[in-house]
Amino acid sequence: MNHDFDVIILGGGAAGLMCAIEAGKRGRRVAVLERANRIGKKILISGGGRCNFTNLHCQPENFISANPHFAKSALAAYTPADFIRLVEKHGIPYHEKTVGQLFCDGSAQNIVTMLESECREAKVQILTSINVGTVEHKGAFMIRTEQDAGEFQANDEFRAPALVVATGGLSIPKMGATSFGYELAQQFGVRINETRPALVPLLFKAQDRQHYCDLTGVSAEVVASIGKQRFREKMLFTHRGLSGPAILQISSYWKPSTSMTIDLAPEHDFTAPIRNSNSNVARRDLPALKAALRAVLPHRLADRWLDLHPPAAWTNHALAELERQAHNWIVTPESSDGYDKAEVTAGGVDTNELSAKTMESRKIPGLYFIGEVVDVTGHLGGFNFQWAWGSGFCAGQAV
Repeated sequence: MNHDFDVIILGGGAAGLMCAIEAGKRGRRVAVLERANRIGKKILISGGGRCNFTNLHCQPENFISANPHFAKSALAAYTPADFIRLVEKHGIPYHEKTVGQLFCDGSAQNIVTMLESECREAKVQILTSINVGTVEHKGAFMIRTEQDAGEFQANDEFRAPALVVATGGLSIPKMGATSFGYELAQQFGVRINETRPALVPLLFKAQDRQHYCDLTGVSAEVVASIGKQRFREKMLFTHRGLSGPAILQISSYWKPSTSMTIDLAPEHDFTAPIRNSNSNVARRDLPALKAALRAVLPHRLADRWLDLHPPAAWTNHALAELERQAHNWIVTPESSDGYDKAEVTAGGVDTNELSAKTMESRKIPGLYFIGEVVDVTGHLGGFNFQWAWGSGFCAGQAV
C-alpha cells in the first residue's frame, strides 16, 4: 500500500517530534516513523529520569562542531525561553538544579506526553515499530517498510516530497541507536565527519587502574582540562577509570592517545602553611601534610595521593613541587567507555552540507538532517536537548 504525506520524519526523538509539531502547525501532513515501540525513549532516561530539558545559559560556545558557527542560527531561532513557554503551557512543574539546568519536578514522561499532545493537536501521525527497509528519491522520497507493524505491512510505501532524518547517533545502542542516519546520508552523497563517543567516562591505563580503581565511589571537585577547554565540576573514580560531570564534559574534547590535566585542589594551596617556616601551626612531617591535604580532598584520595607522590624532601622547593603535581595531574586515558555509556555522539553529518537556517541538504532538495545525527554536540547540562529543539524547529518551519 502507498501512504502519501507532505513530510516524513525518520525518528521519534526530541528533534523529530519538535520538527513534526512545527510542520503540522503549518498545515503539513506529517508522519513520524519510529523504529522503537514507543517514541521519546532517550528523553525518558535523560536527567536521571527527570529530563534536563534545556539550559538557561545556552550559547553557541556550549557546542562542539567542525563549524563552530553553524548552530548559531538555530539556537537564535528557538531559544530556551521558547521551550520553557511550551513546558509552562502544559503546566509541567520544573526546577533549576545546577546553574541554568532545568529539570522536571516529576518524571521525564511529562515532556514526552507534552510532545505527544502537541503532535495530536497538529494532526501529526506517529507510527511506531516501523522498520525502514529502503529509501529512494525519485521526484519524491519513497520509504519502504521491512516488516509488518500494526496496520502496516512489509513493503508498504510511504511517500513525501520532504524527508527529515532525525535518527540520532550511535550512543546507547541498548535504547535502539543505530548507524542508519549516517548510512542514509552516505547513500545520498552527504559527507559524514568522523564520529566518536562524547559525554562519556574515560578509562585508565593498567598502571593507573592499579593505583586508583579501589577508590571507586570517591568524588572531588576538580578542574579537568584539555588545551584551552576546562571544566570545574565533580570527578568520580570508578572501577575502570574516571567519570562525573567534569570528566564527561572534557571527554567530548578527548581523542585517543591524548592526555588531560586534572587540578585536584583548585584554588587551594594546601602546602602553604608547611612551606611557611614562620608558621607555628604546621610541622614539617607526613602527618601534618596528610592533614593539610585531607582538608581539601576526600580522605581516601588524599592518603592515596601522598602514598604515590611523597615529597622528595621537606624543603620548600620539594613541597612546592608536590603542590604543583596536585594541580597538574596528567592522565592519558586508555580509551573512552564507548557508545554504550556515552550520552551523545560527537561528529556526524558535515554541517557544510546543510543550510544553517533550515537544516536542508545543499545537494538534495527536500532532504533534512536534525538533532544528534548532525555534527553539533552540546556540553552536559541540557544543551543537547536545546539543539534538538532548535534544529527541529528550523526544519519544521521549512519543510
